[in-house]
Amino acid sequence: MTRLLLLITALLVTPLANAEETDLLCGQLLDVNAKELLGPTTVRISDGIVTAVGDVATPAAKVIDLSQKTCLPGLIDMHVHLTSQSSPRSYIEQFTLNKADYSFRAAHYAKKTLNAGFTTVRNPGDDGTVTKSLRDAINQGIADGPRIFTAGKSLATTGGHADPSNAYREDLMGDPHAKEGVVNGPTEAMKAVRQRYKEGADFIKITATGGVLSTAKSGQNPQFSDDELIALVATAKDYGFKVAAHAHGAEGMKRAIIAGVDSIEHGTLMDDEGRGLMKKYGTYLVPTILAGEFVAKKAEIDGYFPEIVRPKARAIGPQLKENFRKAYETGVKIAFGTDSGVSAHGDNAQEFKLMVDAGMSSMDAILSATVAAADLLGESDTLGGIAAGKHADIIAVSGNPLEDVTLLENVDFVMKGGVVYKDE
Repeated sequence: MTRLLLLITALLVTPLANAEETDLLCGQLLDVNAKELLGPTTVRISDGIVTAVGDVATPAAKVIDLSQKTCLPGLIDMHVHLTSQSSPRSYIEQFTLNKADYSFRAAHYAKKTLNAGFTTVRNPGDDGTVTKSLRDAINQGIADGPRIFTAGKSLATTGGHADPSNAYREDLMGDPHAKEGVVNGPTEAMKAVRQRYKEGADFIKITATGGVLSTAKSGQNPQFSDDELIALVATAKDYGFKVAAHAHGAEGMKRAIIAGVDSIEHGTLMDDEGRGLMKKYGTYLVPTILAGEFVAKKAEIDGYFPEIVRPKARAIGPQLKENFRKAYETGVKIAFGTDSGVSAHGDNAQEFKLMVDAGMSSMDAILSATVAAADLLGESDTLGGIAAGKHADIIAVSGNPLEDVTLLENVDFVMKGGVVYKDE
């Protein structure tokens, strides 16, 4: 027994053999922290972590030659819905598909997203289970996809944008409560946050105003009272959650900002007062211009959306880009987000051109999907750049994305956590 204990002790205190090191030989490297494009640069990786950037004394055991490519950090999309993708059948499918169907779809869309160069995503709302299970499967190495930060079931008030029973016939509608993500009053708001904690969510998502695609009349009315928002955000902070607020209308947006949410998703009808409040409180805007462009086009197709949705898509969708321009010019903090699942998964990088067309520099657009997104996630120490100590999440493209941001729509190389998932 003594010998066995000595052996176990020795194993515990003896360092394991060094993991195999890999060198990426980058023709150029975009240093997002220094905001500059470097020349030929070596990135050394060990056990999924970047250990050195620049000169290394001796070559690693494994070398990946990207000398004809530009390397940059894996991209982060702060607003995707992996369990679905818009189609004329989307509204009926909630009655015809099983939870397993959504799970297989989510796994498929996650892989498409990773191959598009997005190594981390934030999923602000699903049925409450699918993306949590997918997140865990990816983390365990039994599924391929980006790092997922999920809200589980997003929170709404009765009849609000995320009330899952909207437009159901009376005998199916029921009266959902906190467990189903529907709250009325401060006490239920607190309970709903605690329920998300119990279920293993990574952050809290609320629908502070009406929405475009929900089968309800208003796309912009405020849907939480001040008391509800204050209780919800305070409870979230107690449990270590950040809070993302879906918001189109100006009044509901301002209530959410003052209550202390960390981000406004969409922000379509933001006014000057709202922009001032976002700067004052340091609130991020996640703009999702791509979704606005998508729904505005689809609203012109007969039968694509229910008739109650169609006028909202026509009116609100086109305004996202102009609001983004004003927010950027005002100095509001911007974190990249697409609302993919409205538009097609894998097309996420099309958002970059829309941002640049609206007046943002290519560098700032890329920073929004790296440095800024990592900050909003609370993961700046591990994500959002290529530097020693961070996850080896690295992509590469042919050419200079600062000169042509659309190059990010065709990523040649994707590494996440030191594992190569795509190499063309």
